[in-house]
Amino acid sequence: MPDTEKDTTWYEDGLSFECTQCGNCCTGPPGFVWFDEDEGEAMAEHLGLTVEAFHKKYCKKKQGRWTLDEVSTRNGFDCVFLRRDPEGKSLCSIYPVRPTQCRTWPFWPENLKTTRHWARAAKSCPGMKNGGTFYPVEQVRVILGQNKD
Repeated sequence: MPDTEKDTTWYEDGLSFECTQCGNCCTGPPGFVWFDEDEGEAMAEHLGLTVEAFHKKYCKKKQGRWTLDEVSTRNGFDCVFLRRDPEGKSLCSIYPVRPTQCRTWPFWPENLKTTRHWARAAKSCPGMKNGGTFYPVEQVRVILGQNKD
């Protein structure tokens, strides 16, 4: 049996997740939101900017790769594109073109290692707890395969 099959046995019955717009995945301690060249071009175009202007205004280069900037707030370090509405719901201002890293949350390799890893991530993500959209294991694997990191 391939290692990937062994690693996924704990969620072979699928997983449930529904974004609650809490914003916890977009804020917290300093971190990285990696994106590739195609994603950078899409975000720049969405914002009506050249790639160079987009990089200068919203990004930084770390470890030889591009990552989105963060803004220090009372919640921690917010992604530069995180907005909060008057009711406190979090909104991504570039949602249609957000990077793969954002689109594939919470189905990241580090969250899917074991039930303990999933539960640890769920402590700060109410959408990972009880209910929401059901993702069969095959769909989780497709989403996981989209995550390049």
